[in-house]
Amino acid sequence: MRSLSRRTFLAAAAGAAACSSDAPVTEPTPESVTETPQAILDFHCHTLHLGRTNEQLVAHQAALDVGKTVLLPGAGWLLGRIGGNEHCAELAKTNPDHFVLFANADSAEDDAVATLDTWLKGDAHGIGEQKFKVPVDGKEMRRIFDLAREHKAPVLVHFEHEMYNLGIQNFAKILGEYHDVTFLGHAQTWWGNIGADLDQTDMYPTGPVNPGGLTDRLLADYPNIYGDLSAGSGRNAITREADFARGFVERHQDKLVWGSDCPCPDAKGTGRSDHKCVAATCLAALKNLAPSDEVYKKITWGNGAKILGIA
Repeated sequence: MRSLSRRTFLAAAAGAAACSSDAPVTEPTPESVTETPQAILDFHCHTLHLGRTNEQLVAHQAALDVGKTVLLPGAGWLLGRIGGNEHCAELAKTNPDHFVLFANADSAEDDAVATLDTWLKGDAHGIGEQKFKVPVDGKEMRRIFDLAREHKAPVLVHFEHEMYNLGIQNFAKILGEYHDVTFLGHAQTWWGNIGADLDQTDMYPTGPVNPGGLTDRLLADYPNIYGDLSAGSGRNAITREADFARGFVERHQDKLVWGSDCPCPDAKGTGRSDHKCVAATCLAALKNLAPSDEVYKKITWGNGAKILGIA
């Protein structure tokens, strides 16, 4: 797949404008719209992320040379921060070769399974991100996982201590029982647990990593779990200790996918206190850590494409 030419980019942005009332952003600079081959798959992107317009999302992805983007809708409380199923579906229709649609529903609500079932019978290819205050091994999530099994759909799970998908220590049980379902782990508690003896209240641990962490073990022991290297949590995991990160990336090269989960409008970090794009800086770190271009391409395209069935 080739990167967005100027004409293709502007057509995509115009299509995106059809489902946004915001004024379109200015045309990107020549440096951000190239003709070089694309090889990046973004497995974690939201519409309306902290107010970002669809046009800005398209520009952000073009600037990073992203060739395919997985749109993860919000549901329940998340709708105050990101776009829902309908909004993501509208954007996906503007460029179906670029966007891959997932579906979401609040797992604690009675109609969650029915909602997800309807979308999965339509254009949705997966479920997520699941980010609700329920036990990861409780009845609410089990019925979501049962549906994922039925549809052969991957599920992206956000782990955050005492907030979302509670009880990460019980996740191994789920991976074993649902061995035929593909899972992606994400967020602070997932990535904090690359190290052993983590203080679970520490969302962004720093310094040397104590080997033998839960996440490291789950990736090694269960073939149906992948790690989603998106957001500040994914970036933190691969930048807090370079030596550990190089070994981690090498041994889990077939189990990691890259995602942005970045709300900045331009891939330059505009609006952020540090003036850095989470997506761009994570990609740069990953490029430096990967032992070869082949491994980098696995993580930024191949593994995700395999999960989506487009490899």
